[in-house]
Amino acid sequence: MSDTLDPEELVAQVRAYNPKSNSDLIRQAFQYGKEMHSGQYRHSGEPYFTHPVAVAQILAEQQLDDATIITALLHDTIEDTNSTYSEVAQLFSSEVAELVDGVTKLTNLQLSSSETKQAENFRKLFMAMSKDMRVILVKLADRLHNMRTIRAMRPDKQAQKSRETMDIYAPLAGRMGMQWMREELEDLAFHVLNPEGRSSIIRRFLRLQKESGDVIQKITRDIRSELAKAGIEAQVFGRAKKPYSIWRKMQEKDQSFSRLSDTYGFRVITANEADCYRVLGAIHQRWRAVPGRFKDYISQPKSNGYRSIHTTVSGRDGKRVEVQIRTRQMHDVAEAGVAAHWSYKDGVRVENPFAVDPAKWIAGLTERFEAADDHDEFLEHVKLEMYSDQVFCFTPKGEVVKLPRGATPLDFAYAIHTRIGDSCVGAKVDGIRVPLWTRIKNGQSVDIMTAEGQSPQATWIDIVVTGRAKAAIRRRLREEDRERFVKLGRELARVAFEHVDRKATDKALKTAAKQLRLDGTDELLARLGSAELTARDVVATLYPEAVSVEDEIDVAAAIVGLEPGQTFERAKCCQPVPGERIVGITYRGKGVMIHTIDCQVLEELSDDSNRWVDLQWHSGNHPAVHTVSLDMTIANDAGVMGRICTLIGELQANISDMRFLDRKQDFFRLIADIDLRDIEHLHAVMLVLEADSDVASIRRHRDLSRKP
Repeated sequence: MSDTLDPEELVAQVRAYNPKSNSDLIRQAFQYGKEMHSGQYRHSGEPYFTHPVAVAQILAEQQLDDATIITALLHDTIEDTNSTYSEVAQLFSSEVAELVDGVTKLTNLQLSSSETKQAENFRKLFMAMSKDMRVILVKLADRLHNMRTIRAMRPDKQAQKSRETMDIYAPLAGRMGMQWMREELEDLAFHVLNPEGRSSIIRRFLRLQKESGDVIQKITRDIRSELAKAGIEAQVFGRAKKPYSIWRKMQEKDQSFSRLSDTYGFRVITANEADCYRVLGAIHQRWRAVPGRFKDYISQPKSNGYRSIHTTVSGRDGKRVEVQIRTRQMHDVAEAGVAAHWSYKDGVRVENPFAVDPAKWIAGLTERFEAADDHDEFLEHVKLEMYSDQVFCFTPKGEVVKLPRGATPLDFAYAIHTRIGDSCVGAKVDGIRVPLWTRIKNGQSVDIMTAEGQSPQATWIDIVVTGRAKAAIRRRLREEDRERFVKLGRELARVAFEHVDRKATDKALKTAAKQLRLDGTDELLARLGSAELTARDVVATLYPEAVSVEDEIDVAAAIVGLEPGQTFERAKCCQPVPGERIVGITYRGKGVMIHTIDCQVLEELSDDSNRWVDLQWHSGNHPAVHTVSLDMTIANDAGVMGRICTLIGELQANISDMRFLDRKQDFFRLIADIDLRDIEHLHAVMLVLEADSDVASIRRHRDLSRKP
């Protein structure tokens, strides 16, 4: 079967964009890899060497140089065959040997292991990137092909690889500007991790298409018509957004599919930069721009070289559509990202003025990580850097401050200086006083108010999003509350160890601290008490077999951070569920009332911070007893109500109450109280109901009249 593998297809693919390619060396690498992997097979039963060939073809599609293509063909030889570094260097070059060795080392990194080990391995990953970015390009292509063929693996392995892809490789591809690869990796992982969620979104799209025809073709024609009227030559492309992209937006915005905007994306590619702004003018003249959804990445490019204008408009039939406008050269960088630096065309390296120098890019990315005090802080920096889009805001003096999307005035304060953040008492955005949890938007001016003697509040941890701010707040809180946290941590450890019939002795805690690479028992207990570390993780470090089966968490002990004997209630206005960010508010005679961090009631209490309590949900398996009210509009047809109840029941959720708000001849509007485990359970129920053809709309019901 391996005899059917032929190097000529790959050679022709490379020569199509690089006629000066060393075809003989590629053929030699092909034959060498084929011989080394002879007798090895994939889970699917195919010869193993089909995999390196597919990886090389993916990289050839990116028009990469010969060394990268040859590395792809040989990337598993040192690891999985009798091949050696010196042999690869002698046959192909020291450059190729270095690249193959780099990919081998990356393959051996367990990026989805425990937090401390993961942080250490992330450091190694970034070191490999700083040495030669092509190592990461080969690794990403390797992961992409493995995800495309993942169905041949065991279900548990599929889930593990998909989670690792979603957490690490997809965001990394996005951070490198390879958006197409990020989207495909996410979608392939989503297919494994939540097949029903993905199918329901696809079904909804098909239904929309059936009801309204091919919206993409119609809007594409509309845009082309407007550009023709304005005398602008440009290419226009449209597409439906990927299922995972839609799912993520539904979760981020807590919205149903029907209420979600811009599920379609359109791209206009122009001849030059001036035409980009002419296209923008023509589109805004024809359709109403959606406020707050305009981004100019041409005048403020992303650090990975990405340039484009983004705008969202209310298009045909009031549907919101996102339009990206860029030149051809900008588009090439947007497709290839940092990889554009190595792209070839007609045998020479492409001189794209927008392609970022990988050495400068990685230096900028790693610069702030080196200052991280500990593993957790480093990991937080890395993950936030990989996931975030940036917003650009201004100091009162007009200096630009770059922050990740979703950043708050507190993040802004800490970005300027830790001292400014620690002493922050308020903020003005564009001259108007705003709560500290306000999300900053592109182009806004932020003015921070400080006061002597002010120190960070525990609730700030849940307000800020940047690693720098979180680390600074935690450090200050640890200093101030260390004694209290150590005492609370000791109690949490005692209870957790007793739960598995063990004792939290000083020796056991010291050993756990050493395993977790923490500076002694007190540091371990302080982190336990401040909820930076879970008691379950500490027990699992010493006795992994004792925590393999996860018991349901006692409802009375579902919250971490309460004083001994303190009681709590879930606020009826926002109905928080496990997995959501929360804050506690103390009330006389009522104990502590738990609110979601975005509850509007908190705005009334922003100046009364001494009543705020820093809390979080206990990590683990919660029982389905947390009631959430859903506002639904459903068709008034025979059997619809029964089917809705069945769908909810099939997801192990219980309907505890139902109130009809409106009854019409063709529809019902009602509030259903559903008992759920956590936020993931809520999203699963809402998605399945949203996908039903007889559910016109569904949203989470917030009742501010029921505030404490």
